[in-house]
This record gives sequence, C-alpha cells and structure tokens, in this order.
Amino acid sequence: MPEVEKEISCPILIEVEGVKEEIPLETYVLGVVAAEMPISFHEEALKAQSIAARTYVLRETNYGDKVISKTVQKQVYIGEEERRKKWGASFQTYEEKLQRVVASTEGEIIVYKDQLITAMFFSTSNGQTESAENYSGNAIPYLVSVPSQSEELYSANVKKQFQFTKEEWAKAFGLKWSPTIVKTFRMTHTDSNRVQTVKMNGKTWTGREVRTKLGLPSTDFKVSFQNDQVVVETIGYGHGVGMSQYGAEVLANESVEAHEILVHYYKGTEIKSFSACLKSPSNAKNSN
Repeated sequence: MPEVEKEISCPILIEVEGVKEEIPLETYVLGVVAAEMPISFHEEALKAQSIAARTYVLRETNYGDKVISKTVQKQVYIGEEERRKKWGASFQTYEEKLQRVVASTEGEIIVYKDQLITAMFFSTSNGQTESAENYSGNAIPYLVSVPSQSEELYSANVKKQFQFTKEEWAKAFGLKWSPTIVKTFRMTHTDSNRVQTVKMNGKTWTGREVRTKLGLPSTDFKVSFQNDQVVVETIGYGHGVGMSQYGAEVLANESVEAHEILVHYYKGTEIKSFSACLKSPSNAKNSN
C-alpha cells in the first residue's frame, strides 16, 4: 500500500490505457470528474468527486508508476475533445466550472492513518451504502455502511423494473424452467438491504453474480413470479460501496461542504494536501 510520505516523482503523470500521451495529474482529474459525475451537480459534490478521483488514481497507480484503464472497473476518463462533443454549445460554461472546481481541490487527497484510501464511489444508493466486507468479504475500516438518503429527489433512476420470461430467467442461471424454481426460491440480505444470496433448485448465487447475470443496476432487488413472467424491481445503481454520487449531491444541496461529504462516506478518514513535489502531507484547509 503506497504511503503519502513516499518519494514522489515531479510532476506526477498518469498513463491511461489507450491514451498516447501521459497526462498531468490535475488534467487527469478534470477528465474523470467530467466523465463520472454530471457537470450540472453542485460544486461541493463535484469537489468531493475531484478529491476522490485524485486519491483513487494515486493509490491505483502508486503515484503514477503504473498504468490505469479508463473503464468503469477503474475510473472513466474523457479528454477535452470528448468533453466538447459531450457538452456541445455549453462546453465553455461547463469547462470553466469544471476547471474552477478541480483547481479549488488541487493536491487534496483522502487518507486513513496517513495512507491513501481506496476511494470507491458509485452512482445511486438505496438509502444506505454497502460495506466493503459485505461486497467483497474484506473488511476495510473506512468503507462501512452509512446512511445516504433522499437521492430520489435528484435522480429519476433510483427505482427500476425489469421483466423476464420464465425461460429467460432459467437460462440466465443455466437452468431449465420448472415449478421447483419458484418453490425453492430464497434470498438472504445484507444489513444494507442488498441481496447477499439467491437460492434455487439446490444451487446458490451471490447477489453480485445475479446482478451480472441479469444485467441489473444494483444488488438491491425484489423478485416476484407472475404468471409467465418474472418481475425484478431494483433500487439504486452501482456496487454501493464508498461515496454515493447522488448522495453527495443531496448533501451538497443541504449546504454540506466537500470535505464533510467525504468524511461522511469514508469513515475515520482525513483530507490532506500535497503538492506534486512534496514528500509529506499537510492538513488541508477546513479538514475534518
């Protein structure tokens, strides 16, 4: 695990898979925030995303020593030309907002006991975030379940419904449809109300496996067998661990500042500052 006090190459350049040139750290953060969070969000939510994105890439690449992909498995990144296409006539306004937000957080990182955290984030909660232990089986002290409510006020996609024929349902699990699927169907849940296991026909799948097999937005889902269909209702979007982006937007609109948002979602952490050439962290302004 990289420590904040390590020798840091100056300047920090990020090598992104599929991008020809190495990217200066703060330019990279710009591209991640633009890709990962709606630019219409409150500036404090965008600041929180900036600090989380910077922390994530520094840990993931060991301060620029390793390559990072630009996929949802890591962090999505878009360059200036892609931002121009995405924002069209609003590019100038949005780009100025983006640059102002990222510049205001320059060099800020999230640490736990003076080590960079794994700053996981996701789109939309079900009212409670998921713990790393429930998600992966590995307990991480700063990735625990915390409240993240009222996101439906800002996201139209908190709740979704999906329909499958009985044959589609059975095929997704490598089964042949039979009435015993309904009779033996059981689910267990984590303490954040996400599905832990699904059991059918003597077999067991994790909630994460079911989410992947059915292409569901989250592991908070209810299943009902209706006539010739299986109806699945979901709440939230994403793995549920770490910072909820729509939850950050809720808090920001309640006058909660970026640092407070981060320490809410990443328990027991601190926000610290470093420059690209600094060897040790210092307390960030207004840090909790």
